[in-house]
Amino acid sequence: MTFKSHMNLALEQARAAGARGEVPVGAVIVAPDGQVVAQAGNRTRELNDPTAHAEILAIRAACAKAGSERLAGYALYVTLEPCAMCAAAIAAARIARLYYGASDPKSGGVAQGARVFTHSQAHHVPEVYDGIGEAEAGALLKAFFAGKRGGG
Repeated sequence: MTFKSHMNLALEQARAAGARGEVPVGAVIVAPDGQVVAQAGNRTRELNDPTAHAEILAIRAACAKAGSERLAGYALYVTLEPCAMCAAAIAAARIARLYYGASDPKSGGVAQGARVFTHSQAHHVPEVYDGIGEAEAGALLKAFFAGKRGGG
């Protein structure tokens, strides 16, 4: 089987989130058969919900579609390194593979900060691949926050 990245779809979701005034993060979940089953962008401001991160929304949609709280064999593509909350949800859902773009030195929970998957209480550890679409994901975030600060 040939590897096919779905980061382009996650980047589309991130751009849409940014256009809505949300932090531009997008996520896509792919079933074991290669079918895209869920796509989401951040909606924390829109929904007044601090848990409405792209990953959480995509996991909820994929689980509903699968009819299960577990997504064994599924892959998650996300434009930014998941925070500790999202990393814990990824582990709880038993997602097999995590692909992310930009690292997050401030709030990351995978390679930075909490490093959720290295903790002894992590019930499941996905395969992790970082740096997929990193340049574009990072540029989206930099432009978004520069705009918030009034810079260019």
